[in-house]
Amino acid sequence: MEKWKSFITDYKSYLKIERGLSDNSVTNYLFDIRRLEKYLDDNDINISPVCIKEEVIQQFVYNVAEELTPSSRARLISGLKSFFNYIVFEDYRKDNPLELIEVPKTGRKLPDTLSTDEIDALIAAIDLSKNEGERNRAMLEMLYSCGLRVSELISLKVSDLFFEEGFIKVTGKGSKQRFVPIDALTQKYITIYKNEVRALQDIQKGEEDTLFLNRRGKGLTRAMIFTIIKNLAKKINLNKTISPHTFRHSFATHLLENGADLRSIQLMLGHESITTTEIYMHLDRKFLSNVINSYHPRR
Repeated sequence: MEKWKSFITDYKSYLKIERGLSDNSVTNYLFDIRRLEKYLDDNDINISPVCIKEEVIQQFVYNVAEELTPSSRARLISGLKSFFNYIVFEDYRKDNPLELIEVPKTGRKLPDTLSTDEIDALIAAIDLSKNEGERNRAMLEMLYSCGLRVSELISLKVSDLFFEEGFIKVTGKGSKQRFVPIDALTQKYITIYKNEVRALQDIQKGEEDTLFLNRRGKGLTRAMIFTIIKNLAKKINLNKTISPHTFRHSFATHLLENGADLRSIQLMLGHESITTTEIYMHLDRKFLSNVINSYHPRR
C-alpha cells in the first residue's frame, strides 16, 4: 500500500502547514484514513486513493458501522471526505467517492442559549467587593461580547489588547490568530480590573503578560472558569445547564437574530468553514417566520 502512504504523508503536511491544524487534530484526521487503508489491506483490495470507487468505501463504512456510534461514523465519513477533497484539489482525481455517501444523523443537542436578561443577571450576581469580582465581571463580559472559547480567554495576553483600534487579538485552534471587535463597555471593565486589581498583584514569573490571573498571580485554568459560571448560575437559580461555551453560543445567536450575516459571525468565531457556523447556529421557528414575513416579497 505504498501509494496510500505517499498520499497520507502529503495530506499530513497539507493539514499542518496549509491549514495550520494542531498535532492532535492531524492525528484524528489520519486515523480514519489509516483505518480505511487497513481494511483494504486485510481484504486484499489493492487499489490506490486515485482509483478507489464509491462502492468500496461504502462497503468499508458498512463494515465498521456496527462498532461505531452515529457521531463516530459521521466523523469517519467527514474525515475521509476531507482527504479525498484534498486529492481532487491536487488534480489526482476528478470526483470525491464520498460525495453521495450519507452522513448519519447524530441527534446532536445544541447548547442552551442565554437571553440578554439572563446574562445581565449572572453578571449582576458577581460580588464586586472582592478583588476577583472585577476580574470575573471582565471575563464574563468578554466571553459574551467577543464570543471567545474558554481556551482563548485564559490564554489572552495584555499585549493582545488593542483598545485604541477597538480590537483584541485572539489565538484560536491550531494557533490561528484573528482580530475580534471589543465594545467600549467591555474595554471599561477590563481596564478597571487591569488598573485596580491586576496592577496590585504579585505576578508569577512567566505570567507577566497573561491578562486574567488567580489570587496567586498565575493564569487561570478552564476548570476555574467553569466553576465561576456554575456558581453564579446557582446563585440566581438559573434552571439551565450552562458553561463558558454558552456565552459564545449566545453571542453568535444574538448577532444572527439581530441581522448579522453568517460570514461575519464565522470570522469573529474563528470557524475555518462556514458550514461549522451553520451547524453551530440555532434558530427557533419563530425567528425564521419573522425573517420570511419581513423580507420575502410575497409576504
